[in-house]
Amino acid sequence: MNSFLKNDGWNGKGSPNEMKLIDLLNEELVVLEIKGTTKKDIIAELSSMLDKQGRLHDKHGFENAVLKREATSTTGIGFGVAIPHGKTDAVSVPSVVFAKHIDGVDWDSLDGEPVQLIFLIAVPESHAGNEHLKILQMLSRKLIHDDFRNALLKATSKEEVLNVLKTVE
Repeated sequence: MNSFLKNDGWNGKGSPNEMKLIDLLNEELVVLEIKGTTKKDIIAELSSMLDKQGRLHDKHGFENAVLKREATSTTGIGFGVAIPHGKTDAVSVPSVVFAKHIDGVDWDSLDGEPVQLIFLIAVPESHAGNEHLKILQMLSRKLIHDDFRNALLKATSKEEVLNVLKTVE
């Protein structure tokens, strides 16, 4: 494992209660204006970002895991938010990618509304238990608040996005 992966992102050691969302992403894993027009396109683009950072062992394996999960039920939770996720050995380190879609994209959301905020979660199968659930819980607690979602929508730089995401724990 290279030193980047050892020092960037949560490695599953210690208590999952100590994990913060900001530990799972960096500026290179933030997209201010994703261009994809379908959830499949967006998942592929975000997966490529993880792959470029060495966070995946198998990009296509991860994409397939995420799409398989999407086929069971939508990850479009409403309020313009989607949280696609994959638990697979194709992932080398727990990670999150954040993207904004300016116009909104159809994600078969529970409320039928287009999605503008997307959080792609990648978790190794060996970490799939507590870590996966902890990430979803952290996000869910914040995403129910209009002011949090609006701050992400209004952010115009990656630094601003990361500052908003620092509040997720």
